[in-house]
Amino acid sequence: MRRFYYDVTALCDNTIPTPLADLSINDSFTLPESIVHHWCRVLRAKVSDVALLFDGFGGEYQAELIEVSKKNARAKLLAFDPIERTPNIMTTIGLVMSRGDRMDYAIQKATELGVSAIQLLTSHHGEVSLKSSQVPKKLLHWQQVAIAACEQCGLNRPPLIFAPLSIEDWLKSETDKSVDLALQSQQVSPIVEPLLRQSYYANLQLTASLRLVLAVPNTAEVNNQHLSASIIEQIQQAFQAAQSSPCCFKLLIGPEGGLSSSELELAYSTGFEAWQIGKRVLRTETAPVVALATLHALCR
Repeated sequence: MRRFYYDVTALCDNTIPTPLADLSINDSFTLPESIVHHWCRVLRAKVSDVALLFDGFGGEYQAELIEVSKKNARAKLLAFDPIERTPNIMTTIGLVMSRGDRMDYAIQKATELGVSAIQLLTSHHGEVSLKSSQVPKKLLHWQQVAIAACEQCGLNRPPLIFAPLSIEDWLKSETDKSVDLALQSQQVSPIVEPLLRQSYYANLQLTASLRLVLAVPNTAEVNNQHLSASIIEQIQQAFQAAQSSPCCFKLLIGPEGGLSSSELELAYSTGFEAWQIGKRVLRTETAPVVALATLHALCR
């Protein structure tokens, strides 16, 4: 069954869509343009076809298509399932931006593996530095990449993609909780901005149980005491100590050229620990996949 993100900020019939939570079973409603385009025009859905809708507020809705025209479409709410597919840990990745498909791949796969948020970063050795005029368009694109991954994998709460910060600013916010630059500025795409007020996403402001920077093997900054065994033990201890409260992890992943020595020193001084996964050098788009898969395997 097809799944679609129900954007509560979109326009349909020149009005904001009715929040799904405000509907009752058998109520009819107008579909947002994004769903009309994909479901009705691209996939050529017909009246009586059924799809699953999710809006990021939790659970998913089964809806039947009851009317299709050139400009819009209407559906009837059939059922609500409160199912949660979010992982039992919350992870924020500070990810230095890379070019083209590599960045799309990193966001897509991190979403499939249940990342909670991605903070876009610039770095001394980074390839990408966006002008302020470019940020809204790129932020929308990457948020849509994450949402499309949610539609495919079944996740009902999309990760939030935060507008770029320098590594220095992001790390400084780790030591000064009175000014959380990433969250207080609310620099996310408008299509997910309503989610910032949800309790689930408010957990992103909790102090991380463990902060880890993905380290390159055999560099001068990383020695044997930082290798996998020690970090694995800390991850498991943090997860067990969290008990009923969310266990939050923060990961810092640098660019292809690696983090500079000053960036690494700042990361270590703000509580990050080097995490070397294996003996091979991972690409910047591969590191989130390996790190998240390892975290979920350990926190069970």
